[in-house]
Amino acid sequence: MEMTKRKLLNGARFLSFTVDNENYCIDILKVKELMGMTTITPLPRTPQFIRGVINLRGQIIPIIDLRLKFGLSFQEYTKRTCIIVVEVSYEGENILMGLVVDAIQEVVSIPEEKMSKIPYINAKIRSEYIKGIADTPEGMKIILDVLKVLSDEELAAVKDSAVVRVEAKV
Repeated sequence: MEMTKRKLLNGARFLSFTVDNENYCIDILKVKELMGMTTITPLPRTPQFIRGVINLRGQIIPIIDLRLKFGLSFQEYTKRTCIIVVEVSYEGENILMGLVVDAIQEVVSIPEEKMSKIPYINAKIRSEYIKGIADTPEGMKIILDVLKVLSDEELAAVKDSAVVRVEAKV
């Protein structure tokens, strides 16, 4: 019993959120900030899912709408729509980017033994974005691999969009 409690407390922690009524979560260690919707400055010649950039305390952050990235239709932003600012590593550099989600739920602890790696999930997104699936007391959660949601080319476009915007302001 004591060991079980300790494992539960030592389980990895994830931020859970919804996109199109599906429950997802990402590693809490990748999350740098949570914020409500704000004005996004659009950028020309970027993929549709890159909504634009925001200025977060002097730092230019590219914003990715996960609905559009997952091939879902655009939905008007509401009071519950949020931006999750995450940090990813690309070519040895740490890049901040914002992920637009329908709603943030909670932080959950998921012990490793509750996570399953399965090659295919009947989800609305491509399986390579998925690190695994977990059965939690709150229901099934799809664990996203933030590093794989964007391809190398898309990460390069995100990085360039922030750099171009900064250079344009100078």
